[in-house]
Amino acid sequence: MGHHEPDLGRIGIWAGELDRWPATDLREAATIVEDLGYPALWFPEAVGRESVAQAAMLLSATRRTVIASGTASIYARDAVTAAAAQRTLDEAFPGRFLLGLGVSHPALVTQVRGHRFGPPVATMRAYLDAMDAAPFGPPPSSSPPPRRVLAALGPKMLRLAGERAWGAHPLGMPVAHTRAARSLLGPRALLAVTQLVVLDRSRSRSMNLARAQASAALPNRLTLLRDLGFDNTDALDDRVVDALVATGGADDIALRVRAHLDAGADHVSLHVITPAPDEAPVRQWGELAALLL
Repeated sequence: MGHHEPDLGRIGIWAGELDRWPATDLREAATIVEDLGYPALWFPEAVGRESVAQAAMLLSATRRTVIASGTASIYARDAVTAAAAQRTLDEAFPGRFLLGLGVSHPALVTQVRGHRFGPPVATMRAYLDAMDAAPFGPPPSSSPPPRRVLAALGPKMLRLAGERAWGAHPLGMPVAHTRAARSLLGPRALLAVTQLVVLDRSRSRSMNLARAQASAALPNRLTLLRDLGFDNTDALDDRVVDALVATGGADDIALRVRAHLDAGADHVSLHVITPAPDEAPVRQWGELAALLL
């Protein structure tokens, strides 16, 4: 264990929409997350802000909360830069930055970034090798390299996360996947899952939002869900939607969080989905904090 072990706690926030918020709102949202008592704030990287620069903004706006770049694309920076960036932030904010790496999506990699999309697990393994071999100048450091996690859904990437990282970060999967992931990872690796959440006691309203979110998440997860026994994914029936998205009141969300923890998760971050993605879901974060923290 390094001396800069990030303390994620049990419950965090995944801010999936924060690229849509202006920088002032972004900083304010981060301080709200911290003031509510959430120990970790996770965010993605797609076509918005660059992940490490965004992490620096969020770290500068907070004092204690661990800032986790949940899915920093390995095609966005070469491995030497990723290692240097990680060490830079770890030096400036000891134990408060967690680098989560992902292979992104073929269209983003090829069409948007202009790279060739390689075989996911082999490409990630080679990237980790290059990170581990990367030189880093200032300051002279004998301390172990900072922690990293891998955005992982399938068995091979989960295994790699157990072998070559602190652990795995599966996003938007059911409790059955958490149980399977824990058995693949073994007892010691970190398992930090992100749960999609619609906080609304109206079943019709929450299911409409949840269904839209589930259908966007589905293509990447189809095979895995079928392997877990969800066979009617084409119709996107209520069973599939409910498995992917937790809906209802804060008490319902708490039950889902508990189920993930009981299934072997160490940490659950909540991705709160609302009809207004341009605004931080401050009220929902507060309601969930009151019950869960």
